[in-house]
Amino acid sequence: MGQPIVRNLILIFSMKELLKKIGRFTWKATMWFFIVSIASVIFFRWVPIPITPLMLIRCVEQKMDGKTMKLSKDWVSLEEIAPSLQLAVVCSEDQNYLKHNGFDFEAIEKAMDYNETHKRTRGASTISQQTAKNVFLWPGRSYIRKGFEVYFTFLIETIWNKERIMEVYLNVIEMGDGVYGAQAASKTFFNKDAKHISKSEAATIAAVLPNPIRFNAGKPSSYIQGRRSWIMNQMNMWGGILNYEEQEDLVVKRKEKR
Repeated sequence: MGQPIVRNLILIFSMKELLKKIGRFTWKATMWFFIVSIASVIFFRWVPIPITPLMLIRCVEQKMDGKTMKLSKDWVSLEEIAPSLQLAVVCSEDQNYLKHNGFDFEAIEKAMDYNETHKRTRGASTISQQTAKNVFLWPGRSYIRKGFEVYFTFLIETIWNKERIMEVYLNVIEMGDGVYGAQAASKTFFNKDAKHISKSEAATIAAVLPNPIRFNAGKPSSYIQGRRSWIMNQMNMWGGILNYEEQEDLVVKRKEKR
């Protein structure tokens, strides 16, 4: 009768030791995650992004499909990207870009209401969220990935400014099959540098962003032409330029209220 008791005590002791080890490992892993993630965001505040998870995934997909691997990208500074393209992606993807802190809660609420009554879902990711997802994460719709997306969006909105977020976004975002960033897209589709594309060309690139694999900015379908016209109208309503100083004024006003 004593032996079962002893065995049970040993088992309980072993379980406690195992739980302690798991707890210590989890604590260390969590701390290292925060250290590495924050350090990475600080590092990429100034350093160009060399490659993203999506770029690697697309290369693997191309190889598995028997296609030639294509990865066209060329990092340029924000000053080397046409202001019209910066405005075009805001008009197309995130019209509250200069006003929000990474999350457009009004757009999220509208998307949720729309998705409740429609089979085809509508997203509400901001440019900041898309940047965080593209640079630091993998494609997907799981709650775990979304949680990481929220975390990294908070980090880049805290550590980077709006100009840097836009610069990174327009250098890493997928703009065609194997084409990433404004410079590569401008060269591929219009045979010119990103700095010299026209307003119409900028709107065309922005128009294909929801699905750059399906649509081609160099050969816009009637649907893309319609989106391009809508984006250009929005650009005119914005006065034809994206005013980053407006965002800086909003930050100052928020601080004064506190």
